[in-house]
Amino acid sequence: MADFNFSVFSRAAAAAGESGDTRLADVLDRAVAAARDGGRDGGRAGARWTVRRDAMWCHVLPEGVECPAQGWKLHVSATPASAEEVLARSLAVLLAAGSAFKFAAAHDQVAALNARNTSRGHSGKFITVYPVSDEEAVRLALELHRATAGLPGPRILSDRPYAPGSLVHYRYGAFTEERRITNDGFYTWMILDPDGNPVEDQRIGRYTPPSWVSCPFPDHRAADSGHSGKGTGDANGNGADANQNELLIGTRFTVREAIRHTNKGGVYRALDTETGDPVVLKEARPHVAADEDGNDARDLLRAEARALEAVEHLGLAPRPVRLFTQSGHLFLAEELIPGTTLGKWTADLLGDRGWGPHLAPALEMAVRLTDLMIRAHGAGLVVRDFTPNNIMVRPDGAPILIDLELAVAPGSPDAVPLRAGTPGYAAPEQMDGAAPDPAADRFALGATLCHVLTGGPPYLLDERPVARPPAERLTELLTARTQGLDLPAPLIPLLLGLMAGDPRSRWSPDRARAELAAASSGDAGAPRPAPAAGPRLRSGWLREQNREVVTGITEHLLAAMDPEAEGSLWPASCVHGAPDPCSLQHGAAGPLGALTRCYDLTGDRRLPEAIARAGRWILTRLDDGTARPAGLYFGTAGAAWAVLDAGLATDDGELVDGALALADRLPAAADAPDITHGTAGIGLTALHLWTLTGHARYAERAAAAADALAASVEDRSGRLSWSTPAQHESKLAGRRYYGFAHGVAGVGYFLTACARATGRADHLALAAAVGEDLLEEATVTGRSAMWGAGPGDAPTAPYWCHGAAGIGGFLVRLGDATGDARFTRGAEQAAQAVLDHRWRAPLGQCHGLAGNGDFLLDMAAFTGDGRYRDAAWRLARTIVANRANRDGRSVFPDEFGQVSVTWGDGMSGILAFLQRTSHGTPRLWTADVPDGLAGSAAVTGAGAERVS
Repeated sequence: MADFNFSVFSRAAAAAGESGDTRLADVLDRAVAAARDGGRDGGRAGARWTVRRDAMWCHVLPEGVECPAQGWKLHVSATPASAEEVLARSLAVLLAAGSAFKFAAAHDQVAALNARNTSRGHSGKFITVYPVSDEEAVRLALELHRATAGLPGPRILSDRPYAPGSLVHYRYGAFTEERRITNDGFYTWMILDPDGNPVEDQRIGRYTPPSWVSCPFPDHRAADSGHSGKGTGDANGNGADANQNELLIGTRFTVREAIRHTNKGGVYRALDTETGDPVVLKEARPHVAADEDGNDARDLLRAEARALEAVEHLGLAPRPVRLFTQSGHLFLAEELIPGTTLGKWTADLLGDRGWGPHLAPALEMAVRLTDLMIRAHGAGLVVRDFTPNNIMVRPDGAPILIDLELAVAPGSPDAVPLRAGTPGYAAPEQMDGAAPDPAADRFALGATLCHVLTGGPPYLLDERPVARPPAERLTELLTARTQGLDLPAPLIPLLLGLMAGDPRSRWSPDRARAELAAASSGDAGAPRPAPAAGPRLRSGWLREQNREVVTGITEHLLAAMDPEAEGSLWPASCVHGAPDPCSLQHGAAGPLGALTRCYDLTGDRRLPEAIARAGRWILTRLDDGTARPAGLYFGTAGAAWAVLDAGLATDDGELVDGALALADRLPAAADAPDITHGTAGIGLTALHLWTLTGHARYAERAAAAADALAASVEDRSGRLSWSTPAQHESKLAGRRYYGFAHGVAGVGYFLTACARATGRADHLALAAAVGEDLLEEATVTGRSAMWGAGPGDAPTAPYWCHGAAGIGGFLVRLGDATGDARFTRGAEQAAQAVLDHRWRAPLGQCHGLAGNGDFLLDMAAFTGDGRYRDAAWRLARTIVANRANRDGRSVFPDEFGQVSVTWGDGMSGILAFLQRTSHGTPRLWTADVPDGLAGSAAVTGAGAERVS
């Protein structure tokens, strides 16, 4: 009989019990007890099992059995409603065998695996089995298939089903964490081909076995309703291939293209062959987004069909055409509404016209949206997801409701509470599971009007415990977001009235419409007073708030850091993938740099110990033999930079020596040319190390990097450019960009800084040629200039990564270095674009207000114009207004609404900008050579060495 080691599992079960949900753990307990009591043969004689639990999985491991590194793995799917039964039946098979397995530890994790927007390559995998051999895999697959037959569970898109309708699936892949870091700075899982070469273990939304493997499982596909595993509505659930032509669905609809694919199913443009009309097809996969009552994505699609039928006569929404099932998938065909989403309509309006001229059309749209809500409620419809992405604006300007899957029609059976909605737009009580109520729609109307008027919703993270009344927080945020926009006086009270915390106190849409009509006609009274002047803006309340937030972010970074963690020093988001935990952009180097700067400025006595532990954590992992790219933001160079700064700030020789040892292993150049991944960033790191240490070898390496860039520049149709070679394994391969992060602006910036250090006129001339090309490529509108991401692209948002903020940062430095006023004027035009687009909502460095604010501070530093500093403080005010209090600390949402400490889109980048507004320090991760060192790198010896 199997013998179990429960010491680890007991602690894991206790952890699961924090939320009160130990149901799946209890199933394992009962299965073990049944085996012990002789209810079955108990499996392999003398077998012992160790069970451990982490945040997501419960791992069950046989002692004394070595798990293969790769092979045919099995997955068993389930829904939250079926998970206990699926697990119980599967354990009867698995505990009698000898292969390791894991299962989702709680019902919340099962729901997360099956959620509508879960990655299609990872969805549905409730149980994973790691068979010890191919023969064992085939035997277990058959037994698990028989044991779980008839139970509900979603199709696992990355795998092949064992048989039609089976919960058991299989794929060939890695069993153990054999990973490598790609040239782009992210982990990828690896398997070995027959020659021992590493190959990526692809985890995508379709079955893709390696070419060299032979499938040991019986082929049941012939019985699979004649479907081949391709196309919309097939038994494999793969959805339509946008490249296929004339794919017929439901005997009537010809699919033309896929609009999007999500875990719940696709959305497609199609042609109704009976009428000749264009339609939209929406697909709902069985058992996806299921709840514990068994309702799933198909029920939501049926609810949408009922809602469309209820208001069909009013023209509020698309006309429903047909609801039908094919291969178990539910499809809804509905009228195709021409136009653009309200979200894009607003971005285009604000982006093209700036803050001032957009007000009249925005107010007109606000009236139309309020009328739309009035008409929907007049028909008895509760929308429950009234957002800019769920509203189409037709060419005639009329807004139309789309995506009504949460809507409740009069007399509908769908009037049940749902913890669902769009963050920032859904009322708090709706997200807490309240019954459908028009009052929740009033909140959503207010948030949507805020989006139209200011470019984004008033999205506020929850506070724990609640430190400020919601109305106070909302007032502060709306006041900050509308500074500089001459809104009529009643509009802020209107938005606050619609979004009141108490549902009973919210303004009715009729009252809101009356106020909007008055504002549109000019009868609303005088505009609100203009924002305070610059010196006043930077003093008093805001300066104190800035200090409090800097302290609050610092305390969060200290509390969230876990030096004992193996995976990441700070909790990491997987939104971008699995990043190198040491990198600057998404790893530990970014927060370390921000904490080091904080210590430099404040002398906070808590920081040296934390800085030392973070630096040693990074050095330890960089010495583990893992191959990493060399880049500044996604590789070793950025980590070396951060650790060196930390060591010098805290007078820690061990950190200094470790950082210099890392730097000495860096190459002079890389295949990629850019700042984030390639040669320009490596050269910039060398330049920074030279300014700090005076070591001649770093000046020589910086010059070598500049020479390598000069040798690799290409002339394309009279424009200079660099690109990552097409054969280089990277998402950037073959692409050409203008921006700072990946393009010529970042390369030009490094060449400018290097020329200042070395006195090399050829490097400065090359940088100037790049600057002239960028001026030629600018789209100039009035006083502002914007750029596309690359040749042939339309102007993009003015951020550090691709747009005007990063390009302007290069141009202002180039103007300072050359004395050419054309470059300074180009930078001023870029700054105007940043000011025109200050309504854009993200807060971070890469694509947000912190990075844009840093550029404005650069403009103030290089031009001496205090208006740019005042403008940076206005951005700081908006950022500060987004804060939330968590346990007495300050947290901010990243661009995905998550709490993240990373540099690129999280709180480390915000912290560095806010510190800089108060202290006027140089921008982090730049190497602007001080006047006293200009030209000295050209001298052999490069000056006195200041670090031994």
